[in-house]
Amino acid sequence: MTNLDPSLAPVKTTCPYCGVGCGVIATPDGKGGANIAGDPEHPANFGRLCSKGSALGETLGLAERLLHPMIRCSKGNLEPVAWTDALDHVAHRLQHIIAKHGPGSVAFYLSGQLLTEDYYVANKLMKGFIGTANVDTNSRLCMSSSVAGHRRAFGSDTVPGCYEDLDQADLLVLVGSNAAWCHPVLFQRMIANKQSRGARIVVIDPRQTETSGDADLFLGLKPGTDTALFSGLLSYLADNGALDRAYIDEHTSGFEEALAKARSIAGSVTATALATGLSEADVAAFFQMFAKTQRVVTLYSQGVNQSAQGTDKVNAIINCHLATGRIGKPGASPFSLTGQPNAMGGREVGGLANQLAAHMGFTPPDIDRVRRFWKAPRIATHEGLKAVQMFQAIGRGEIKALWVMGTNPAVSLPNADAVRAAMKKLDLLVISENVQSSDSINSGAHVLLPAHAWGEKSGTVTNSERRISRQRGFLAIPGEAKADWWIMSEVAKRLGYGAAFAYHSAADIFREHAELSTFENDGSRDFDIGAMASVADGDFDAMAPFMWPMLEAAARPQSRFFAEGRYYTSDRKGHFIAPDVPMLRGATSEARPLRLNTGRIRDQWHTMTRTGLSPRLGQHLPEPYVEIYPADAAQADIVDGGYARLATDLGQCILKVVVSERQQRGMLFAPIHWSGENAASARVGALVAPFTDPFSGQPENKATPVAIEAVTFAQRGFVLSRKPIPFPKGVWWSRVAVNGGYGYLLAANLDVATWKTQLSPQGEAGHVAEYEDKAHGVYRAAQFDGDRLEAVLFIGPVDNPPNWDAVKAVFAVETISDDQRRLLLSGKSADGVASDGPVVCACFGVGRDTICGAISEGARTAADVGAKLKAGTNCGSCIPELKRLIAQTEVPQPMEASAAS
Repeated sequence: MTNLDPSLAPVKTTCPYCGVGCGVIATPDGKGGANIAGDPEHPANFGRLCSKGSALGETLGLAERLLHPMIRCSKGNLEPVAWTDALDHVAHRLQHIIAKHGPGSVAFYLSGQLLTEDYYVANKLMKGFIGTANVDTNSRLCMSSSVAGHRRAFGSDTVPGCYEDLDQADLLVLVGSNAAWCHPVLFQRMIANKQSRGARIVVIDPRQTETSGDADLFLGLKPGTDTALFSGLLSYLADNGALDRAYIDEHTSGFEEALAKARSIAGSVTATALATGLSEADVAAFFQMFAKTQRVVTLYSQGVNQSAQGTDKVNAIINCHLATGRIGKPGASPFSLTGQPNAMGGREVGGLANQLAAHMGFTPPDIDRVRRFWKAPRIATHEGLKAVQMFQAIGRGEIKALWVMGTNPAVSLPNADAVRAAMKKLDLLVISENVQSSDSINSGAHVLLPAHAWGEKSGTVTNSERRISRQRGFLAIPGEAKADWWIMSEVAKRLGYGAAFAYHSAADIFREHAELSTFENDGSRDFDIGAMASVADGDFDAMAPFMWPMLEAAARPQSRFFAEGRYYTSDRKGHFIAPDVPMLRGATSEARPLRLNTGRIRDQWHTMTRTGLSPRLGQHLPEPYVEIYPADAAQADIVDGGYARLATDLGQCILKVVVSERQQRGMLFAPIHWSGENAASARVGALVAPFTDPFSGQPENKATPVAIEAVTFAQRGFVLSRKPIPFPKGVWWSRVAVNGGYGYLLAANLDVATWKTQLSPQGEAGHVAEYEDKAHGVYRAAQFDGDRLEAVLFIGPVDNPPNWDAVKAVFAVETISDDQRRLLLSGKSADGVASDGPVVCACFGVGRDTICGAISEGARTAADVGAKLKAGTNCGSCIPELKRLIAQTEVPQPMEASAAS
């Protein structure tokens, strides 16, 4: 009988991307990588994965990894050091800064990429032992308005519903959510409900997205008017007999005040239409649908949360569910779609500056309870600085030491240039990461600490429906990387707190976390997983996904909250909240006539430190771009496929232009993913104004006043290289993952002589072949090392740029043939295979040209294309694009039979 290598056995873990929390089966390949599949038994995804999850196996390499602790030496370079030296240095510098400036001079900035156990230790160290609540997280940027809205309405940060509601609802209302791209696994559940049960879908968004393509009703409201829309809905429900008076009277408070405020904002269909810019017919249709449908789930995401009025928007939505009693019931609830894999876990352990652990807050009883449980010598007694405030305090010199874990604030925070400048002022900047370089690391990091990456981490995460899942490591730990909780615990020991941080495993921390959740609880707090407080190590390792609460005395988990009241407010009732009159911060002007909306795209994640490693994911939308309405483009003399400069009062960038009628007039949309590491001029965060919500502290990422103007380049082209390439000033470039090395798409106004001297492979070892057509401004060069292609440069006129598909195929092979070498500089394929075009289906790598070919041959539905090519049959996020291609592709018509036949 063959003995199987246990290190190559399949491991069940959890996807590290969005808050859906999909189960993954990773099977190590013995070469440092793994084969990735969806876990058919995980209740979040039942085996489905999105394009990003499907490509996880392409992101596991060590080429970009930080593998050893590093300290910046006197010469300014980061040099490898021993762990003991790095930890001693961090602890010594923290002690010195705290002694001189007080605990408030220190801050932690965390990430939804951390596991719950990491989050727990960070929160405990800062709030319980260092004595400040200056510990916040990048989750502040994506869902803190939901937290604030929940706490105002429910008295707790409770998600009332669960994913099963998406299957059981008769009306699904998506507000500010491009779920087809950002939460595709859940969106396909909604589509399945629509197809099998006839559920209707309403999409509310200033821009038409892939999600709106499947809507029964699309409401393209003016930005910032969500509160007006749902205030109008509340007024309509009251005026048309659609209230659940019994539920309101028995289980809620504040209804009359909230209704009066709603009427003052939008008291009728007509007033709502005027406030939102919608037609009265569309407003009335939505109101009628909502009023007449008992099973309604309202799903909202960043379009609601990322707003200076985000909390009011959340409460305006919740008000309508409270008023109809449609909360915590099968198929009926408000539902926040969380952005990050463990934003919820961070909320559970107090990862936000205005929370304590186990969903407790900065009230005297909670402070005392946590102090006694932790035996904390100097527990923080008031809220700390939220993310935007924190970095402003760094800029003012009030915070002297910052420890950043698993995130890239120099790119992702608003006013990102000011953030980068502030970080350079710090006396101590510690970054725990698993990549060698990032915009934040390059902002003056003094200490780099190598942390486990996704394939090595072990602990727990919580998804959007309160389901806790195990994340399990399946790869050997590379270099000297360590778990984040271990790193912090070692620093805590050096600060003198060893007894409180004597953890030996993630299981130790999880048990303490569970014990705190049930400590003096007795039903007074929503978060309680006391049944897991004594879980054995083996049971923790084998732990199946479960939803909280998980009480010791409960016969089974509770999947929904509040159908029968029992809220966590002081009066145990759900609170209606009267929102303020909606008003966008920052006025447009003649100098800044448009508004900038930012967000995600389908196949990339955050600042691309992970997804940017996947060649497959880089092929769909390879360049940073801005989407603009045709009339706005014409007014600015901007053309589709050209380039434009965006400028706000804070910064500027240059992006490729996409002219689209799906964009609302007066609005621009630009993705957030490109950084200084992967593009020349595309740090969109540098443009965003740091306006924040007064309740949540969440910044407004959807409506910054902006100007746009055309940028003219004479040349476009690409570079392929085995190593990173520096480009001279004036070259616009975007880095794209390719098999075998690095790919760059270029635009510039350089003469051929400059390209030859600065960018061609000349001067390197090996043979260089060149082709030049001076009359047409074409230059091509290739460097070889024997039979291996080392680098390629293709430059041509901007109106006829070279295509790199055939060249990428040659670059990807180890040894090139004579035919490939001969045809290389022509840009043609040696085997005659035509280009597949830009990738549309990233899950299966199917390109646009292949799809259009299948459509021309008779595939007239997305299902037809899927049957022929598999495109759209996995996560489904490419189906909207398939439908557009079907509508746009001409199908040859059969010749009509002649009259004589």
